[in-house]
Parts: sequence; C-alpha cells; structure tokens
Amino acid sequence: MIDTTGPLLFARYAYAPNELGYCGPADHRAMLEYGAGGVVDGGLRHLAQGFGGAWPYLQLIAGSNGIGDPLDRRVVESYWVGNELLDRVDLTTFGHSLSDRFRGPAGRHWRALAETIPVGGAAHHSFHVLCVYPWVGMLGEGRGGDQPLHVLDQCRIRWGQVISVAGGEAVVRSQPLCYADHVLSLGPERVETAIAAVDGMGFTTDLQPGDWVSLHWRWVCDRLTPRQLRFLCGYTARTLRMVNERLAHPGPAAALA
Repeated sequence: MIDTTGPLLFARYAYAPNELGYCGPADHRAMLEYGAGGVVDGGLRHLAQGFGGAWPYLQLIAGSNGIGDPLDRRVVESYWVGNELLDRVDLTTFGHSLSDRFRGPAGRHWRALAETIPVGGAAHHSFHVLCVYPWVGMLGEGRGGDQPLHVLDQCRIRWGQVISVAGGEAVVRSQPLCYADHVLSLGPERVETAIAAVDGMGFTTDLQPGDWVSLHWRWVCDRLTPRQLRFLCGYTARTLRMVNERLAHPGPAAALA
C-alpha cells in the first residue's frame, strides 16, 4: 500500500508561500485541494518537485538516510519540522549540496553563506530561511512592502497554541522573531489570527483550544504532537544560536542592519 501521508504533509506546509507566489508552480489552488482533500496522485508529486527550495533538501535527506522516496513522511517532517534524520546528513554532503545550489545566486556573498556549514548547518527549513535567504536576494521579494524581519518571521515554520476557533480562523498565541542589539531572538508571546480554512478547505480539523499547531505565513499547517513540537523548537533554537553566536557574517544581521 502506498503511503500518502508524506505528500499530503508536504502540501500542508508548502501551500502558504505558494499561494503568495514565493515558490513552487503557479497552480496554488491545486496544492490547497490536495492538502485538504487527502488524495495523492502523480499530480501532487509533480507539483512538489517544482519547489526549487524544498525539493533538493528532501532529496538530500532521503539519500543520506537510504530512503528511496523524497516524499516519505519521515523525510518531509524532517525538513519542515525536524527529526532524527537530519543527524545522518553529513556536513561534506550538505556542503556540496549548498555549493551546487547557491554559490551562483549568492555571488560575492557565498563565503558568508558557506560559514554556516561547519558550525551547525542542517537541512532544516529554519536554516534555509535564516541562513540562505539573506544571501541569495530572497528577502527583497516581499509582497506589499514586507520588511525583511517580517519575511524571516512569517516564512519560518513557527509554533503556536490555539486560543479559539471560529469559522475558518484560529486565534493563536505565538512568539515572533525580534531583532535588537544585533541579536535575532524569539520575542514575548503575542496573539495572532491564522487561517485554518478557506472555502471550507483546510489542513486541520476539529481544532480545540490548547492544541499546538504549526504555522507558515498566515496558515495553520498541522496539529503538532509533543514530539514534533520539541523538534521544531529545538531546531529553531539551534539555528538562532548559530546565527547569533557562531558566524562572523550572520545573514540576518546584514539584512536587518
């Protein structure tokens, strides 16, 4: 029996930036329908391969773990949320992958990006957002005048606890990124309203106050288990420590100065 949970999980996390036009194929409505409908076919797999940011990471994680399908659920979870598979991606392979993909786009900034490889770089989405984005020009693509800090905060996978749910919206308590004194950190908790469904289509059902969820841009992606929450918090903290303490040329500081 074919496991459909991995491709569906990918759709849940990839839809929000796809809808905004940041990445992936143009047919974002299809991603929403796949993610909400629970049906997997060759069309969804083809769409996933069109995400030039995420797909190579999935291939890297899968290959490093002897997993034949980049859309295996364990691989998809590893990239977006984090899990044990990331520990098996050796730094040499990781570094070659980054060089192949980003040396050209980063140009003269490649050396700064390459600093991240030996000091804790990982094939996790938080790394891609906080360590790659600033050096390849992606923070200049904000829609509607978005500022770099807003893009960094909204594009990372963040976590929040549901306060209430009404219609297609969930009120969630979460921590935003803050930048002060050259340090990027998680700020005090705030209340935000996230989209749980549109036109009756969403990625989670029966959300209840107290549930922990993952968020990407304004969308609720998934309900988090305690284990997933630990991994997401842990890898986010690891990336923030690297950015703040271990780099001579941290990308966020250059972008936010």
